[in-house]
Amino acid sequence: MPSKKGRVYRGEPYLFYLVCIELMTYPSVKVESSFWDQGCFRVVGVDDVGLGPICGPVLACAVLLPTYCDLIEGVRDSKQLSAGQREYLAPRIRAQALAIGIGAASVREIESLNVRRASHLAMRRALARIGAYDHALIDGLPIRDVDLGPHSTIVDADAQCYSVACASIIAKVTRDRLMERLARRFPHYGWERNAGYGTREHLQAVRQHGVTPYHRRGFAPIRDLLRPNEGDDACRDRSRMRVDRQPNG
Repeated sequence: MPSKKGRVYRGEPYLFYLVCIELMTYPSVKVESSFWDQGCFRVVGVDDVGLGPICGPVLACAVLLPTYCDLIEGVRDSKQLSAGQREYLAPRIRAQALAIGIGAASVREIESLNVRRASHLAMRRALARIGAYDHALIDGLPIRDVDLGPHSTIVDADAQCYSVACASIIAKVTRDRLMERLARRFPHYGWERNAGYGTREHLQAVRQHGVTPYHRRGFAPIRDLLRPNEGDDACRDRSRMRVDRQPNG
């Protein structure tokens, strides 16, 4: 399906504006087909999620699809979808996929490796659950710190490659459900709503109730809140600090 650019419509007697702020792209199997045409039939799409939150693991998903498969209507980069849309599409992707692998890296691994390298570790674990594969299509920049086997890295692959878009949706749904389960154990932080991102509600809860074993102590908001001997002025300064807005992805 072709990309749709924003348009402006004007009508009388009222003025109407229909503006798409972002370029809405729909993935295809063009890249996958280039490998299928060469006899590489086990092409896996890989994406990660959870690099930005201040708590919880980073998670990756690998999806192996049938060759020359039909595209499920509505599948695209998970960040362009609402939670309801992702929940609707996830079981349909699972039904179409030949195999799905989920890998995670813990908060301890994030702290020891850094979150980017931890995400690569999660990708390797996800691919290991797929079994043998001919090639992996991975969203992001080149990866050199772990061996992921034969693969290509593609910036914004989740917006271009259907298999990677599928992986992005499964990864996001899986992690969100995990954070919902953890929220039942730690109910003060709103993880069922913020998925661990540093929202105002979340940071205020950390100030009131402290950190949990699932908080990333090396991330700036948590590290700043843990600094010793901070007075009331510092607390007020922290309350004015920029709070990241939670993305969908």
